[in-house]
Amino acid sequence: MKVCTDACIQGAFTAQYLASGSLTVSAILDIGAGTGLLSLMVAQQIAVPVTAVELDPGAAMQAAANFQASPWADRLMVTQQDIRKMTAGGPFDFIITNPPFYETALKSGHAQKDQAMHATNLGYEELLAAIDRQLAPGGECSVLLPYVQFELFRELASAKGYHLRKVLLVKQSVRHGYFRAVGIFSRAAGDTHTTELSVYDENNRYTPAFENLLRPYYLKL
Repeated sequence: MKVCTDACIQGAFTAQYLASGSLTVSAILDIGAGTGLLSLMVAQQIAVPVTAVELDPGAAMQAAANFQASPWADRLMVTQQDIRKMTAGGPFDFIITNPPFYETALKSGHAQKDQAMHATNLGYEELLAAIDRQLAPGGECSVLLPYVQFELFRELASAKGYHLRKVLLVKQSVRHGYFRAVGIFSRAAGDTHTTELSVYDENNRYTPAFENLLRPYYLKL
């Protein structure tokens, strides 16, 4: 699986939030971990055990290898299973997830790609139910989705008692509209703090804000 810029943005934004100390965290869950990118980014910034759950056997195997090769192997664990059937391990103080994006869209015809990109196995309602089962009472969760789908997820989350506390609206460049959103949700009600980020400036170079956010992870910055 390729490392996507938007996933890196979610990982950096979430890790920065966790490192700020706004929430006391002793255990983190990564739902749909893929090859472990988000778990690794979080582990780089906060010394807390991270459990990564991944359905696909090949991706879970790669995540395990990536974890073992990292400096944080002692606090990273991957389990290959369906999050809907997971019972042990929780509750978790924080959950991070980059779920399948599209609940209704044309599929590629490639089963593994469709499972990763489309909600063929895990719909938004099921994801929220899994979060609700695994999240500690005072916990929070980070979700990355396309901008339009994010609004649908926000409505579904609100109906289940989750409030959007922080949101990062992402543009591909200063000339584009929003295409991704990263949200931090909590059961505690309160105002929503909104920020935005453009990846590229008018000259097709990384913006200073993007460089500052990703500098701990991108070797070329």
